[in-house]
Amino acid sequence: MSRLAVPFAACLCLLAAGFSSWPGVVASLSSHLVAPSGSSPLLPRERIEDAHARLTGRSGFVETRGGVAVFWRALDPGDYGLRYDWNATNTAGVTDTLDFALDFSSPATTAGRPRGTVVLLHGWMMDGGSLLPWSLQLAEAGYRTIAIDLRNHGRSGTAPAGYGTREADDLVDVVARLRSDGEIVGPLHLFGVSYGAATALFAAADPALGVDRVVALESFDNAGEAIRDMVPHMLEHEPGGWHDRLVQRWLRWRVDAAVIDAAVARAGETLHLSLDTVTVADALARTDACVLLVHGDADRHVPVAHGRALAAAAPQARYLELASENHLSLPMRLDRLGPTVVDWFGAADCPAAGSA
Repeated sequence: MSRLAVPFAACLCLLAAGFSSWPGVVASLSSHLVAPSGSSPLLPRERIEDAHARLTGRSGFVETRGGVAVFWRALDPGDYGLRYDWNATNTAGVTDTLDFALDFSSPATTAGRPRGTVVLLHGWMMDGGSLLPWSLQLAEAGYRTIAIDLRNHGRSGTAPAGYGTREADDLVDVVARLRSDGEIVGPLHLFGVSYGAATALFAAADPALGVDRVVALESFDNAGEAIRDMVPHMLEHEPGGWHDRLVQRWLRWRVDAAVIDAAVARAGETLHLSLDTVTVADALARTDACVLLVHGDADRHVPVAHGRALAAAAPQARYLELASENHLSLPMRLDRLGPTVVDWFGAADCPAAGSA
């Protein structure tokens, strides 16, 4: 059994370059809002790839109408002998480390025709491989799983970010191609985390996608407000090394509400997309899909107010709020969420709307 340990690092320390002036602060922050500068330090890419090498599956690229090459990777249903355990270390209410142990085997034969297909969508600075435990969990439940790398992430190509809007258009194109190739079998479901959850909800509002059910973990409601919530929280965390601590304290002094507002506006100008108008609730209200919204009440990256706002805007959706879970821990809680997600995708009828 391999154990993966991922430290909670303050990613905004990467922004220190060029912060010698107020315009430099705005320019540096806005550039990171336009596109991720790399992979999250929370993503153990090499170990995930080693894990995928043990599996039999299929992968490839679909080029979208916008010219983006989107990478996908599929697993067929089967008994993978999944063994998964996790634990978190917390100091003063902040998650310092997240450890999980993952073990599995590739089945000699698949479990026959899938019950349906689940497309999995990852968070910002992650990739489809980050959802491997969920891919295996759902494959064991009888679903074909297809993990996608969103534009600007993983193996997929680069293109202007859409904070879920343009990514949703990519998804519609990818699903259309995979349907024609026979990869989408049975009812189509979406499973998204954070940025991927927003993408799932935007995509579900497009009738061309033909999605049946959606599970959206810790989605933001409004993109601009989510950034204003997230940046100060990330600056609150105290890194371990003395150099990082000095950088972090300096950033707290330089980055204030005016800087964040200016960076959001500048990023929107670069993307030709006002981030303050990217509102997931509008899309959620239009979808005919059966939607489960999940948020942790201890989330400070995307505060629980976003989840509650989505639930209030879409009375037809089901809302589940998990006590004591934050933005990092919630997607790892297969023990708490696995049965609920499997039941949601497999229910004969759309479960009653409202809070659980």
